[in-house]
Amino acid sequence: MKVIGVGVGRTGTLSLKAALERLGFGPCFHGRHVLDHPDRLSLWDAAAAGDRVDWNAVLAGYTSTVDWPGAAFWRQLADAYPDARIILTVRDADGWYDSVSKTIYRMFGDGPADDRVAEARRVVRGLDVFTAFHRRMIWDGFFGGRFADREYAIHVYEQHNAAVIRDVHPDRLLVVTPGAGWAPLCEFLGVPVPDEPYPHLNDPERFWARVDARVSESRS
Repeated sequence: MKVIGVGVGRTGTLSLKAALERLGFGPCFHGRHVLDHPDRLSLWDAAAAGDRVDWNAVLAGYTSTVDWPGAAFWRQLADAYPDARIILTVRDADGWYDSVSKTIYRMFGDGPADDRVAEARRVVRGLDVFTAFHRRMIWDGFFGGRFADREYAIHVYEQHNAAVIRDVHPDRLLVVTPGAGWAPLCEFLGVPVPDEPYPHLNDPERFWARVDARVSESRS
């Protein structure tokens, strides 16, 4: 494991995944890959229960990781891979909360499903398992079942970021803000800057386009 992304979902994690893979630090594990390895769900659940797990088994085949659920276990991952570089993606708290509410919480949260979400859950194979996993690991775990409480959820988000900045040695940590582009990332990782735009994959419209594409693919 060469790079550990410890920013929570909707802070530019999918864009960072694409950037890391473009720079040669892939394959990169992202929350969307959880269902690619259903045999590892029990390991994630064990980690959530506080048990020691073999992180090499959890993340086998990957050389970097970003997003949830890995971000929830950043301390364990940082200890397991002491030579890995750590990247914290951040954005303003209100914008982050609004983005999560409009995307992954709407899709995988515990509120009533609207027609679009209900159709996706009905059609896409494995989405029921993925949704249950999100609820256990993120909404009930990371946010203690209180994500709908905006003030509390933002507090958890800010405390997470503060803990990373406080406890990770500055030489090992890069904090990435929206619009930072390639330069700070490439300098941090010691690689050349690509002659192409930095990926931008995290806006809500792209999220729902991916959902719609998965639904269409499942119907065919």
